[in-house]
Amino acid sequence: MDMRILAPTGALGAGFDTAALDRGVAAGPHVIACDAGSTDSGPAALGSGTPKLSAQAVTRDLRLLLKARDTLQVPLIIGSCGTSGRDDGVDWVAGLARTVAAEDNLHFKLGLIYSDQPAERLQHLYDQGRIRPLPNAPVIERKLFERSHTVAMMGVEPIQELLRDGYDVILAGRASDTALFAALPHLNGADPGLTWHMAKTIECGAACAIPPDANGLLVTLRDDHFDVTTLADGSRLTPRSVAAHTLYENADPFHIAEPSGTLDTTHATYEAVDEQTVRVRGSRYIEAAGYTNKLEGAELVGYQTVIVGGVRDKVVIERLPELLPMAKKYFDAKILDVFDGRVDPDTIDINYRLYGTGTVLAGTEPTPLQPQELGVLITVTAPDQGTAHAISTFVAHASSHLPIPEYDGLVSTLAYPYSPPEMDRGPLYRFTLNHVATGVTPTELFRTTTEEV
Repeated sequence: MDMRILAPTGALGAGFDTAALDRGVAAGPHVIACDAGSTDSGPAALGSGTPKLSAQAVTRDLRLLLKARDTLQVPLIIGSCGTSGRDDGVDWVAGLARTVAAEDNLHFKLGLIYSDQPAERLQHLYDQGRIRPLPNAPVIERKLFERSHTVAMMGVEPIQELLRDGYDVILAGRASDTALFAALPHLNGADPGLTWHMAKTIECGAACAIPPDANGLLVTLRDDHFDVTTLADGSRLTPRSVAAHTLYENADPFHIAEPSGTLDTTHATYEAVDEQTVRVRGSRYIEAAGYTNKLEGAELVGYQTVIVGGVRDKVVIERLPELLPMAKKYFDAKILDVFDGRVDPDTIDINYRLYGTGTVLAGTEPTPLQPQELGVLITVTAPDQGTAHAISTFVAHASSHLPIPEYDGLVSTLAYPYSPPEMDRGPLYRFTLNHVATGVTPTELFRTTTEEV
């Protein structure tokens, strides 16, 4: 076994150096794969269908990868298209690929894998007790599936079906990041422990390099080890930096779950070959008793208007924690008055985040903070945008003139950098699911279409 896998970037559209890509291509990889999405940025992409990265940025990277694939005549696999892996995200990237092919006279067999889950299917699984919560998952009920946009996360198997049939470009919906890199080696009989470990190592491109960046990595997978090599000028790998990536998005760096089992890195070893290359041995893969697919969902919960302000008055800063609860009571009464009872204050959320006093930590600071300046982010969330904006206008006005007991007369409490200060942020989404579907076959939750481009 001597298989080379190229991960040109950590995320399609994040950008990468063409020289780094050229080095990867010159090494003659057997497959090019990269991720195009994640839940890292929150639920908006999944809830709205709007990709995080622009069409221009994605097209730039996609064009270079399609040309590289054409040069090498090897498969190109891209997963979680459109950030969330929704069906319309797959169609969006497929449309960009068709445009690039037409402009650059490229020809390939295209396979599309869709991962949207209809409410009826999910309700059927729910009724059968085949939707299991993961740790800290929210409590769900049957009607949730009707208002939540849900995708299932695929493993290697749907991708492997297209690889077996000789498809050149595979654009997948929501997929395990590692599955994109593990699919071809797994299909060709590579050691499963090494395969899943190398896939975990390169899932984010050169995120495990020093310094981390958006460029790529090349893996050479052999029978008893794999070598991972950084491709960008000025970057290097160390055993520590490679081993540390098993902690990324994992509380336990030694046991990493996949749809078909668990990667066990307990006895893995990491050895520096040179400044750019680390050799890894000793990983193993434990097959699960039953196959599962993770479910991810998001739903619309309202519309937001935001106000950004700041204060540098020590007295105001000290008084804000006790004044803001009083202001919220005032706003509840104001809402009833202004809207003549047509808007229930309980449907409106007015939130103040005081940056400089522990907002990022969102808990008790180990030592009290005494800021000289304070940034204030006010969010008003309502069932519709018009109501959120209307309420934010008097929230912004009142918040700039809060009553300070130490001062006589009218006081300016918050300074706003923008005029008007109210900025409509649009729809707000929340994640609804952190569950797995059980008792499923590896491909039954996904559907595939193919075409010649």
